[in-house]
Amino acid sequence: MRFRDREQAGRELAERLLAWSADHGMTDPVVLALPRGGVPVAAPIASALRAALDVLVVRKIGLPGRPESGIGAIVGDDPPLFDREALEMFGLSEDRLGPQLARERAELRRREELYRDGRPEPRVAGRTVVLVDDGLATGLTAQAALRHVRRRAPGRLILAVPVGAPGSRDRLGRDADDVLCLQQPPGLRSVGEWYDDFYQVTDGEVLALLSGR
Repeated sequence: MRFRDREQAGRELAERLLAWSADHGMTDPVVLALPRGGVPVAAPIASALRAALDVLVVRKIGLPGRPESGIGAIVGDDPPLFDREALEMFGLSEDRLGPQLARERAELRRREELYRDGRPEPRVAGRTVVLVDDGLATGLTAQAALRHVRRRAPGRLILAVPVGAPGSRDRLGRDADDVLCLQQPPGLRSVGEWYDDFYQVTDGEVLALLSGR
């Protein structure tokens, strides 16, 4: 089943999370979206759970000349997380990717400054954290985000996505307490093919959703 757009996908995830919460409970929940695409998915979830909505900025590190093909990811000041098998396959090293990593760190900082406007990351210790993206392909950005949040001692860490590659979903089950993935199509090539409208989310839309407009 395809999703009409990210908002509709978020509403479906919200229904599932409400049912999950009725059985398991949530402690002072906070919803963290991976911008930009995860924010329109996360907004209806935060509304349904009556939870705070915030962002966790993650940047993908792509193959040289093929930036859409992720081989790593960064969050905050954490060391980069790389797909070691991919590095070996393409004959790459972290040193060779240094300039690209520096560019992605700069863009990460720009987005953090823009979206947070001086606000610190929300407190997550002891809370139920729902981490949201619009889908999983390799799952590297979500994995980097989960590990970043885990180091801050959440009470429970849930990954919620509308669609994901089955292998990525299973692998991330080792980093999250629970993974909610509505669609797990075998042979998933790209997240966008599972949406009728997979438009490019803008900074303006992210800021509007974070402010509740």
